[in-house]
Amino acid sequence: MLDTATIRAFLEDHHLDLASDVAAIAARRIAPLPPPEDDDAGRRQALEILGILGKENLYGYAIPESYGGLPGAPDLRACCLIRERLAAASPLADDIFALQCLGSMPITLAGTEEQRHRYLPEVSTGRAMAAFAMTEPEAGSDVSAMTTTARRDGGEWILSGRKHFISNAGLADFYTVFAVTDPEAGHRGISCFLVEADAPGLEYVGPQILSSPHPLGELLFDDCRLPSEALLGIEGGGFKLGMGTLDRLRATVAAAACGMASRALEEALSHSAQRKQFGKALGEFQLVQQKLARMATDLTASRLLTFRAARQADQGAERVTLESAMAKLFATESAQRVVDDAVQILGGAGVLASSPVDRLYRSVRALRIYEGTSEVQHLIIARQIQKAFEAESRS
Repeated sequence: MLDTATIRAFLEDHHLDLASDVAAIAARRIAPLPPPEDDDAGRRQALEILGILGKENLYGYAIPESYGGLPGAPDLRACCLIRERLAAASPLADDIFALQCLGSMPITLAGTEEQRHRYLPEVSTGRAMAAFAMTEPEAGSDVSAMTTTARRDGGEWILSGRKHFISNAGLADFYTVFAVTDPEAGHRGISCFLVEADAPGLEYVGPQILSSPHPLGELLFDDCRLPSEALLGIEGGGFKLGMGTLDRLRATVAAAACGMASRALEEALSHSAQRKQFGKALGEFQLVQQKLARMATDLTASRLLTFRAARQADQGAERVTLESAMAKLFATESAQRVVDDAVQILGGAGVLASSPVDRLYRSVRALRIYEGTSEVQHLIIARQIQKAFEAESRS
């Protein structure tokens, strides 16, 4: 159901080849993996998937060529296509790819030459697992409420605080960690640090279990000592770096939503064609047809918004804040509806734990929350269009 003709205007020829290649990789190497039964199994499978995607060189589309990536990378449209295909086959595989992008993007954007050469080639091959540590118990959408601190101690930094809802916690080889270096400066007092998993004072304090298998957990920084070169970017530039990273990658979240929605629509079409009720196929009933039509329309609109934002980023737009917010908002909300309609069409079969649409139902909900909730996306969009209107009115 991921028809590249719909988004052909946004793609280059090599993207079409990539779409086919990733679909084949997902079918051959990802789809046959059994759904993890618990968190431990999910963590083992996450590491297995990390290696698979690394061997297939998929992370290379997120890493600049001079640091181990592929020519033309970072290529956001390629990353969107990869996330679509992976999410349709395995939400966990999509998560692993996404976290490699998210954890390494701050290094790509602001790292020193030494930091880039040290970390990015390892991420590109899958030899190192990355993670992005911003969220705290009292600081989710409100990043300025962050309480994790970093203070200088001679030639070192000392981190103290707690992070939670951190994907790849306990598995990652390194974390990009955001902490307050100047409590009086608000969000301008936040800085970013590269923290190795074995850094003294860093403790993984346990998993946080989701309804869908995903390596999530909490991190404790108990006077965690870091060398001075662990600072990523400039002191006080962490908020801008974090928001820039999320702004750039937000369209890929929308792409993952498209992948889940496309798989749900495919399962619904197949079931409605085969399942007989009252002497005819479900797909012949007008109420079912109405659902299918709405699902397909939502999916098509989502993909157009997604690849519009990704293309603008690839073409060098300084910011794609409005476009990526629209894509994430619409695609994730639409995917929730599409998956729910698929469950309804499948009926009892749709809520069996073994059903693909049941797995999608448990996975799709998080997309409306992470990397900026739907409510936050509404605020971003409103502020962007208000600013544009005011600027136009003054001109």
